[in-house]
Amino acid sequence: MKIILDPQVFNMQTYGGISRYYTEVFSRLKKNKRLSITLPIDSSNNVYIANSGLLLKEKKIVTSLIKTLNALGVSTRSLSRKISKKQTEEPLRSTKFDLFIPTYYDPYFLDIIGNKPFVLTVYDMIHELFPQYFIDDPMKVSVNKKKLIEKATKIIAVSNNTKKDIIKIYPHIDESKIEVIYHGNSIQINEKVVVYLPDNYILFVGSRDNYKNFYFLVEAIKDLLIKDSTLKLICAGGGKFKEEEIEFIKSIGLQEQVEQRYFEEEQLGLFYKNAKCFVFPSMYEGFGIPVLESMTCGCPVILSKCSSFPEVAGDAGIYFDIDSKEDLKNKINKVLKEKNYRDSYIQKGLEQAKKFNWEIASSQCLELYKKTII
Repeated sequence: MKIILDPQVFNMQTYGGISRYYTEVFSRLKKNKRLSITLPIDSSNNVYIANSGLLLKEKKIVTSLIKTLNALGVSTRSLSRKISKKQTEEPLRSTKFDLFIPTYYDPYFLDIIGNKPFVLTVYDMIHELFPQYFIDDPMKVSVNKKKLIEKATKIIAVSNNTKKDIIKIYPHIDESKIEVIYHGNSIQINEKVVVYLPDNYILFVGSRDNYKNFYFLVEAIKDLLIKDSTLKLICAGGGKFKEEEIEFIKSIGLQEQVEQRYFEEEQLGLFYKNAKCFVFPSMYEGFGIPVLESMTCGCPVILSKCSSFPEVAGDAGIYFDIDSKEDLKNKINKVLKEKNYRDSYIQKGLEQAKKFNWEIASSQCLELYKKTII
């Protein structure tokens, strides 16, 4: 089977769950000698794909140009996307292949592949369910996603909840062409890595925008932080605090206890391991990789019973009422104060996390790919 893997997501993300997903799956599939996998780029700023063995070995002048511009501090994301499309068009037009795998929702390839099959992965339906947060959407995600969902030969949904949302929003889509394949888990704890963390902290990971409910969390734990000056909220990743976030944190007097921290990929496991708990107050996720990461690292996870969370966390999740800051505060306080309670959820999480791995995901993807080209 000859597969062309579209590179668009690797030019969109330096880090991120989607590029991680494709790298983990296709680096495993590449070991199968019956498969020929072409990713038509020879360089990328994406940290996962760079060392995966999936990049083309031939060096092209145009990608060297991208590296040079990046070194000069020139923003090349849009240029990089255009180049990746151009590089993809050549093998699509000139190479015999059996299957095309788009990595995001740009439909540029539709006119080129003709009747060749393609498998689309749908990561979530956040743009459709919360359109108020995506009024300015230059990539036209919802429009393009709908077009690809309708034209895809097969669809992978990353959770049963995502499949349910697809069918709810687009009831005309044939349910039989949607298959659920869960993500695996890549996080590791490297004890040799040095990272300076406080002794007593609650962890928040990733983007703080809109539906991620960051302000909700800070307001919920305000009294806990005021009562215990040694307790901190560490926000790992997600970029530096914006001016409005800084002003908000100052307005409630917590500027010494709410911190944003950058992390290297190999450090993240220690952020989870050393936290008293990980709180994921998001209103919606297609899968929720941080939930899986937290459980794997032995960190109890507190989250809402929304979207895909019950599928991923199962009985290992400590669930709070998404509309109640008081309930969230009480659940966090119970973890902080009751060691036996905390330890029991650590053990539950370690067991639950074993149910998800990339070997299973990659083998399920391959079986679906085989069915697609029959």
